[in-house]
Amino acid sequence: MDNGLERLVFAFFNAEIAAAWAPKILEGMWVTILVSLAVVATGLALGLALAALRAYRIGPVDVAIVAFVDILRALPPLVVIIILFFAFPYLDLPMSAFTATWLSLSLVLAAFAEEIWWAGILAVPRGQWEAARSTGLGFGATLGYVVLPQAVRMTVPPLVNRVIAVTKGTALGSVVALSEIVSQASSAASLAGNPTPLTLGAAAYLAIFVPVVVLGRWLETRFAWKR
Repeated sequence: MDNGLERLVFAFFNAEIAAAWAPKILEGMWVTILVSLAVVATGLALGLALAALRAYRIGPVDVAIVAFVDILRALPPLVVIIILFFAFPYLDLPMSAFTATWLSLSLVLAAFAEEIWWAGILAVPRGQWEAARSTGLGFGATLGYVVLPQAVRMTVPPLVNRVIAVTKGTALGSVVALSEIVSQASSAASLAGNPTPLTLGAAAYLAIFVPVVVLGRWLETRFAWKR
């Protein structure tokens, strides 16, 4: 039992190997944070813009938005990354690993966020629209000042969960050689001949996403409707 524990510690918690490869894991951690922040900012903004545009009920625009959302929700994020990184160069639109990963995950997040926000918009009672319009507000002002604030508040919990799920997909960037946590940890484990760097990678993900989960719980409580 003791020998087994010693082998486990040597394999996954080797202090010497951890110290040697920690700088590389930190580099990957920084890249993961940058990509995640960019994905969240772009994906949520685009999703909200699409949901607001859809509220205008313009036939061809609605069809285009629904098609975009359905396709991006159906495709695995990895497939989207591969298409952007490997196929777009044939159209003279080459992308770096960072750009392909960021754009792919942003589009996927935007598709899910649009559906969540659209559900929130539909959940706002029709009387809220009518009351706002009766005061002289136009459609755009009613949407922006009355409806969207309520819709956003109602959709915080599912949005937080979706943001966490999509941003963890930054690990998929390793397929196109993005130097994020998984890529750095896998490379380090191969070179060291020991899986300890993978343990460091797992610790790095916990360091990034545990605070995000805690923040998400706080937001859910902060913006929850009072019962």
